[in-house]
Amino acid sequence: MKRRAQGGHKYIFVVGGVMSGVGKGIATASIGKLLTARGLSVNLVKIDPYLNVDAGTMNPIEHGEVFVLDSGLETDQDMGNYERFLGRDEGPDDYMTSGMVYASVIARERNLGYGGKCVETIPHVRDEVIDRLKRAASVSGSDVSVIEIGGTVGDFQNALYVDAARVMHLLAPGDTLFVMVSYLPVPGTLGEMKTKPTQNAVRMLNSYGVQPDVIIARSKRPLDRKRKEKLAISCNVHPDMIISAPDVESIYDVPLNFERDKLSDILLEALGEEGKQPADLSVWKEFAEHAHDGDGRVKVGIVGKYFDTGDFVLSDAYISVIEALKFSAYAHGVHPELHWLNAKDYEADPSAVSELKEYDGILVPGGFGETGIDGKIAAVTFAREEKIPYFGLCYGMQLMTVEYARNVAGLTDAHTTEINPNTPHPVIMILPEQVEKLARKDFGGSMRLGAYPCELKKGTIAREAYGKDEVSERHRHRYEVNPEYIERLTKAGLVFSGVSPDRRLMEIAELPKKEHPFMLGTQFHPEFRARPLSPHPLFSAFIKAAVERKGKKKA
Repeated sequence: MKRRAQGGHKYIFVVGGVMSGVGKGIATASIGKLLTARGLSVNLVKIDPYLNVDAGTMNPIEHGEVFVLDSGLETDQDMGNYERFLGRDEGPDDYMTSGMVYASVIARERNLGYGGKCVETIPHVRDEVIDRLKRAASVSGSDVSVIEIGGTVGDFQNALYVDAARVMHLLAPGDTLFVMVSYLPVPGTLGEMKTKPTQNAVRMLNSYGVQPDVIIARSKRPLDRKRKEKLAISCNVHPDMIISAPDVESIYDVPLNFERDKLSDILLEALGEEGKQPADLSVWKEFAEHAHDGDGRVKVGIVGKYFDTGDFVLSDAYISVIEALKFSAYAHGVHPELHWLNAKDYEADPSAVSELKEYDGILVPGGFGETGIDGKIAAVTFAREEKIPYFGLCYGMQLMTVEYARNVAGLTDAHTTEINPNTPHPVIMILPEQVEKLARKDFGGSMRLGAYPCELKKGTIAREAYGKDEVSERHRHRYEVNPEYIERLTKAGLVFSGVSPDRRLMEIAELPKKEHPFMLGTQFHPEFRARPLSPHPLFSAFIKAAVERKGKKKA
């Protein structure tokens, strides 16, 4: 089906059918990757139908990781996938929630921005959505916007966004496409792939006045021609516009699988963009193959607290950390063997921490609150004393500092004021500007957020890893190393190898290599900058140390 292009900016809307969690975010990121490989500039947009103004107040157990942009905007984890697939940063205009949209409309109404009109969901809220999408396209300067509408067709809360997409299609049909990502189950008792749920999902989308141009058919197995033809007849979509998307071992195989069904050709033709350069995915393919080949393994223990609801949640709560470890491990020719270690187990049985001796590296990720904190500190102590490579991220650096203060610097009962406001040695304390915010319960979007510069000290692990004197990294925290204790901690042997340009904030803490092979923590979140084709230097240094430990254990 070829439509007349109208020569304007192109929009591709990605909607979900049948059920959530089938991979709309990865499909959106993969479409962006393919179009970029064809020579088009692309911006990827995520629409979350939540009334939260941003993702910062969402529980990571329920919603997954909160991903932070350079701007400081706290977003859905899909934005992280977008950045990793495109290999570049996303902007704040590329993310919206219902909370953002309604807040803007209400603020405008309060300022008489609607000239005394009755303000209604249709058209005013819908038009705000359209304006935001157009602004994101304009700010990015892209050729194509690929927009993921969160949720599933039929959800009450995302109908507004489908209607906005319908209006945009009505005004410029040749510049707008709809892609439905739907699921085709294979019931175990039948052993046959069923198309009916997807047929019903398409009919539901039709009831909104929208017809999908492309169906990405998710399933355990590849679609055969018969299923494509059955879907085509029932859904009014040409068989060639139905893309088989079977389960794969690695999400980084998805763009390659899509291209086998010529998805980029289909999209370009439908948008009137034929004649673009052939897709060059050779470098991406080489990277993706690292997820399959090689026998080397490096065993990393991740000591955290978001474990009580099962492994299905873990991958979402720490997704950027997981992917960053993969990228650096692949670059070193090994595969990361990740083990989830519940810090609360070490509180219940302190002797259990001895299991860490079996690991090549220990990582403590970011987090908040007192749950499992004593178990994490016990893990830090064990890693330091047993010379096991240790990497602490945000809270992991703070607890590393607390542990060192207690057990090396002689500051008994040292703690973070987040947990013990009355500690005699507050080595970690709240940022001064945060005190008033917490007093007035200003929690949303009020932490130290986004990208800040960090100056590196020569002759340190951090400076060697980065290979330069200054870097920019993303933050998400309220607490910092207390300046009053820096001199005492330094004299005791802790090295603050990364600091803010004004020397007020300690950004990286480490032990010298002569004392420990790799004991390093960052106040920022380096995982947010890791990319498949450009692994993060600190993750790579950590993996290198873990590989070296593994080699020594074998020797």
